[in-house]
Amino acid sequence: MKAIWNGKVIAESDKTVNIEGNQYFPPESVNKEFLSRSNLHTVCHWKGTASYFDIVADGMVNKDAAWFYPEPSTLAEKITNYVAFWHGVSIIK
Repeated sequence: MKAIWNGKVIAESDKTVNIEGNQYFPPESVNKEFLSRSNLHTVCHWKGTASYFDIVADGMVNKDAAWFYPEPSTLAEKITNYVAFWHGVSIIK
């Protein structure tokens, strides 16, 4: 699986985890040079509190386009620090 935005491969892995239609990429598979921490946090009733990244590529910013769970609930612990994407990020096989 690949996560692509603005022509850049943001993440690539064959070990993603699919939850609720979202591909969660292992942290080591994410090109962190394209990520900048966001102040946004949201709460999922079963996964816990998510933190967000902005994606920055070639001077363009995709605000809050990636999220992860640094301390998920026990039900979601297999995706601890795994990163998922939205807001126009293409996920392809």
